[in-house]
Formats: sequence, C-alpha cells, structure tokens
Amino acid sequence: MDLGQLVARNARMIPDKEGIIYEDARYTWKTVNEKVNAVSNTLVREGLKKGDKVAIWMQNTDMFVFAFYGIVKAGGVAVPVNFRLAAPEAEYIFKHCDAQALIFDDPFEPLVREMKPRLEKIKVFYSAGNSRFEGFDPLADVMASGDKDEPGVTVDEFDDSEILYTSGTTGRPKGALLQHHSQMTVVTTMSALVGMRPSDRLLHAAPLFHSAELNLYMNPGTYMGCTQTIIKDFIPPKILGLIQQERITQFFGAPIMYTFMMSVPDFEKYDLSSIRYYGYGAAPMAAESVKKMMEKFKTDRFFCLCGFTEAGPGGIALEPEYQLSKAGAGGRYIVNMESRLVDIDGSTITAPGVVGELAVKGETIMKGYYKNPEATAEAIRDGWVYSGDLGVLDAAGFITLVDRKKDMIITGGENVYSKEVEDAIFEHPAIASAVIIGVPHEHWGETVMAVVTLKKETSLSLEELRAFLKPRIADYKVPRMLEVMDALPMNISGKVLKYKLREMFKDAQKQTAKTQH
Repeated sequence: MDLGQLVARNARMIPDKEGIIYEDARYTWKTVNEKVNAVSNTLVREGLKKGDKVAIWMQNTDMFVFAFYGIVKAGGVAVPVNFRLAAPEAEYIFKHCDAQALIFDDPFEPLVREMKPRLEKIKVFYSAGNSRFEGFDPLADVMASGDKDEPGVTVDEFDDSEILYTSGTTGRPKGALLQHHSQMTVVTTMSALVGMRPSDRLLHAAPLFHSAELNLYMNPGTYMGCTQTIIKDFIPPKILGLIQQERITQFFGAPIMYTFMMSVPDFEKYDLSSIRYYGYGAAPMAAESVKKMMEKFKTDRFFCLCGFTEAGPGGIALEPEYQLSKAGAGGRYIVNMESRLVDIDGSTITAPGVVGELAVKGETIMKGYYKNPEATAEAIRDGWVYSGDLGVLDAAGFITLVDRKKDMIITGGENVYSKEVEDAIFEHPAIASAVIIGVPHEHWGETVMAVVTLKKETSLSLEELRAFLKPRIADYKVPRMLEVMDALPMNISGKVLKYKLREMFKDAQKQTAKTQH
C-alpha cells in the first residue's frame, strides 16, 4: 500500500462519505479521489516521472490535499514548503530539491514570478487559488477538465514519497527524504496510538506542510477514511467554533496554539464535548502549562507526541493516563519506534537522571538527508537516527527532554538545561511564556538569562524572579539576567527561535557590567 492508494481505496469502499471539508466546500471521498486523479494525470501528461519532485508552497486548503495526494499517486515526491518563508529561503528549497513542478497559493504569485527565471529545472507552474495569472495554469481548471481515472503509474511502497525540510535554525535547512513504506508505518502506528477510528472527525489547524499535521494526522485520517476539516488561518475562536460545529473528535496543536485558544474570552461557551483526544507536540510544553491546559479543557484526554521529522516523525509519547503524574515529560516507547538515550560515546543510558541524546530506530525513519551524505552519516548511526534533543529518564522509563544539544548552557563549568529552569519559571503567576538562553560572560563563559512575556496587568523584576526560583532550583541555574518582551520570536511550529534571542542579547552582560561600573 502507498499514500495515493489510500484515497483510491476510500473512493471504492466509502465513496459517498464526506472526506474533506474546507470553508463552504464539502467533498465525498469519491470526489476527492477524482480531483486527486486529475492532478496526477496532468502531472504525468506534463512529463513527471517517478521520483521527480514537486514543490507545494501552499497554506492549509482543500487544494493542498488534492495536490499532495495527486503528486504521490503519480509517483512523484511531494515537497511541502513552509508558507512563511521569505522568498530567498523558499527559492533555496525549490532549487535544492530539484523540483520539476511548483504548485503555489495566489499570494505568492509575485514572488514566484520574480524568481521564475532562476528556477531553471521547474517545467510547469500551477496557481492554486481563484485568481488567474498569465503564464501560470490554474490548478482548479486542471481538476475541472483533467482525466479523473486512476493514473497508470505503479508506485512501490519503497519509492520516495516526501522531502520535508527542517527549520534550518543553525544554517541551511536539510531535506529529510521519506518513503511510502516509512509513512505507512507511521500511519498504522499513529492510528493505534491515539485510537483513530473511521468515525473520527479531524480538524487540521496546524500547518499541513509540517510533518506532525501531515504525517501524524492527515495521512492516518485518510488511512482510516475519516472526515477531515481544514482551516487556513489559525483564529482561536474560529477553531473552537469549528470543533463545536463539525463535532470534531481528534485535534492536534502546538503548545502555543493551545495557549491562544485558552485565552479566548468566552472560551467556556463552546461545546467541546465531541473531542475524544487532543494531541500536542512540535515544541516542549512546561509541566505547569500542561496542568493548566487540562484544567481549562476539563479533560485529561491529551497525548504528548514528542518526535522529530527525521524519525518519520517518530519518537516517544505520553498517554492520557500519565498527563497529570508525568506532566512535562515527553513520554516513552511507541510501538514500531525503538527509542533510547545515549551518551557521548553512543552507549545506552539506563540510569535515571543522567542526561543523554534521544535516538530513534525503526521503519519510520528517513532514508537520509536529500543530497547531503555528510549530514546523513552524522544523523543516522547503526540504524539509529539522532535527534539532537537532550533528555533524562526517570525510574519508570519516561523521558523528559531538557534541551537541544546546541542550546545547553555551560556556566562556570556547570551544565544548565533550559527546560528545567523554564518549568520552574512557569510556576510564577505573572509568566505568560518564558525561555532560557545562555549569553556570553567574561568570567563564567556563559550566564543564564530569562526572556519572558507577562500576563496582562502584571510586572516582574529580576530580584523578584530570583527570589521565587531560589527555593526551586540550584543557585547556579537561577537567571542572572531578565528581559521582558511583548512577544517571543517563534517559528511556525511554535518553537521559540533561541538563536535569534542569543544574537539579540549576545552583548547584554557586557552592557550590564558597564552600567554597573
């Protein structure tokens, strides 16, 4: 079985069931399959060969679904691209992945037109919205007039299916190359983990270009023949309204999405009783925030999905029954995905409290980084893909992530892991969000700095914060510096861009020292 055949099977077995809902449009699985086939057949007619790459620069829409499954059904490799990237960043990916075709949303037309002369390998361009642009074929017209029969392409389960580019926070993004087989393994694993059923109704609010929403929810939803609602823009009241209106049963969001949803003034008026399970992931969530989330939503039916793109995404998970007792933990073993913490020599860590790097092994992991054998060799060793995430075990085998390897702070020879400090800070009643970074210090090498946002009508001084934290964590972990901001810089996944903060405050200690003198 391959990803494209999931749609075809639904068309055969449940043709009249609603498959995709987007705004006012409601499509049965039969109609979804016909639109997918029209995309596939058009790409084949335009010369797409098995293994050719097709870039998708699109927001969450019904067209994204038709484009994605149309590409993989034609034997192509789908390359979903972050729609928030600047033009030079997107252009780099279009070139690096060797895209033969590009499907883009209307707002990107001026950018695509400007870069088009430099995209020499791209033979065809399709606009995916309602507008009509000279020189670009409208995807809607393609689907209306295209061949709706099954494309005559045989796709093997070990053919390439996707290239998902990492965020590239420390350099050029790397493209994780995945196969149909790895994705089908993720599909069955995820369906078993969260108990997905054909009767489930999913809401896709997180970006579909991201591995979590695409591979952990949309593909399993298609596998199960679920009804899937798609929303383009993340508007918290609209999300809550759609959950109520469409009787959504499964929902996934990054932690920041839940924070915004909980901030809706009339949150309690929405009927969210249809939800069987909520999922969260893509960024760490402090223990205190998890507890507040359960209290606000009046349920413990949450899954923490702690994984990374290179693993499929795969990793570890925290089931609902442990959300309170293990709040803040990433979780433990998931079927089909072996996981362990390793030390600097690659040996497995079994002792509780010892910091190690999370590594995952299984059929879900990437084939490698596209056109980057050096990075592939560094990431995949003896069949294990290394995450770059540092974590600790507890006595029961649950793993809690404490930092990224590159984000660990060394101050006066002591290691400080940002998450344990952040967890303690989140207990302060004035804190809305917080991140810990290391900034250069002339004597200690680095010093600990807290960058926070505050709740409305609250204030916080460094002295107050230090006094609050001293009973909770070791003195060397307590921040020596504090910066209050209106908002923290984040990527689309809700992860704080620590590298931006480190650059912003790299001279903060020197400036403080000058002021004190």
